Amino acid sequence: MQTEVLRVLRAEARSWWRHRALRRIGGLDEGLRLERKTVRNDIGYLRAAFSNPNAYVSCGGGGTILHLELTTVSLYASVERFPLASLAVRLGTPLIDCRPVRDIIAFANLPKVTMDGTVDPEPWTSSNQITLLTYLDLVERLGARIVNDPRAGCAT
Repeated sequence: MQTEVLRVLRAEARSWWRHRALRRIGGLDEGLRLERKTVRNDIGYLRAAFSNPNAYVSCGGGGTILHLELTTVSLYASVERFPLASLAVRLGTPLIDCRPVRDIIAFANLPKVTMDGTVDPEPWTSSNQITLLTYLDLVERLGARIVNDPRAGCAT
């Protein structure tokens, strides 16, 4: 699996227009350096996704976001076209597919997932923080589809 992850990340880094342009104009060393840096960064994002139990991937009409501790990684494309998020999901990070959700106002007013373990008491507003498991319950009631569900007894 590690070889496959590296293969996907390297292929994605090679496909970036800036890296291709550098190789084309003779900046092979600079292009390779940037590709290696990109792969290292992506591996760091994957490690962060696995080390934080509240990390998750969300996919909606506006794109895909990998939610990590203090940062997010996003792309205006579906999860299938975002190799980093797709790898995270294949390796077990929960995916919340928000595309079936019709009540966008209720979805936008949901509390945020805590990344540091701080949880606010009910009643919640959009500025509160809750655990990922509680968030999954709330988004599922709105119609979102969950993949790699970490809740006990849930099939993926």
